[in-house]
Amino acid sequence: MGCGRVGATLAVRLEQRGHSVAIIDQDPDAFRRLPVDFEGQQVTGVGFDREALRQAGIEDASGFAAASSGDNSNIIAARVVRDTFGIDNVVARIYDSSRARIFNRLGIDTVAPAAWTADRMMHSLIALGPHTAFADSTHEVSLIWADLDDSWFGMECFDIERITRARIAYISREDEAIFPTPTTVLQDGDKLAFLVKNSRILAVQRILNHPVAEEQR
Repeated sequence: MGCGRVGATLAVRLEQRGHSVAIIDQDPDAFRRLPVDFEGQQVTGVGFDREALRQAGIEDASGFAAASSGDNSNIIAARVVRDTFGIDNVVARIYDSSRARIFNRLGIDTVAPAAWTADRMMHSLIALGPHTAFADSTHEVSLIWADLDDSWFGMECFDIERITRARIAYISREDEAIFPTPTTVLQDGDKLAFLVKNSRILAVQRILNHPVAEEQR
């Protein structure tokens, strides 16, 4: 639902991967964003209208994306598709991140572009971490990149996890992903991606910003 920049791009990428796609928009001019060779179905109508959804083939769909510019429209459409047509694979674009958390708890996956964009800009503006690569608001867990004091290099991953009380997801080493064992030694230049509870993100980064105490080695 929604043939804006996001919806049109998503429709094209899905089709390029071999999926059959139908896209709904109440403005027929919106379909001009699609390339001339787009073979998917184009339905003019309101994305949460049951007849428009049926015309788009919702009863045979394996997934639904609500990608219009309105939070309310996306939420209503997502709930209609899930509750009326029994489609569990539903995702909605929600600008208000506080509302996104509520709907995640209701079983509707959400994407909050404002929060994601702000985090990407923070990543560019501020050299020090933490930088969030992925956030699961339902389970209050995030994948973060953390800045390290040089004293952490040479330590085993087991000790880093013990001190920070965070799980190392992987190590970026010369553009290669390393999945560490407890005895993997952190090398100079390595970058660490952690899985950490949201409530502990700043605490983990503070620990890593400081030199390792000798008694902790």
